[in-house]
Amino acid sequence: MVDLFDVDADVRIGSITEDQLRFLQQHLEEESSGDQDYYLNPATLDVLKEQGADPALLALLVDALGDRDDMEIRWVAG
Repeated sequence: MVDLFDVDADVRIGSITEDQLRFLQQHLEEESSGDQDYYLNPATLDVLKEQGADPALLALLVDALGDRDDMEIRWVAG
């Protein structure tokens, strides 16, 4: 399993599978090969949905974003 964290609050937002992480890695921008942070906003979540994101992954990210305009998440493999 892979844990996701809200970077600003340094709070764990949930766990995802390796397959869900690979989906994020394929569809979100990484600044370097060792990058483990991703920027999210409502438009990003819409794109992920259009690209076939797993419903559980999408629900986790939507809940984490809440009513904010954007957020940064980081992942840590367990």
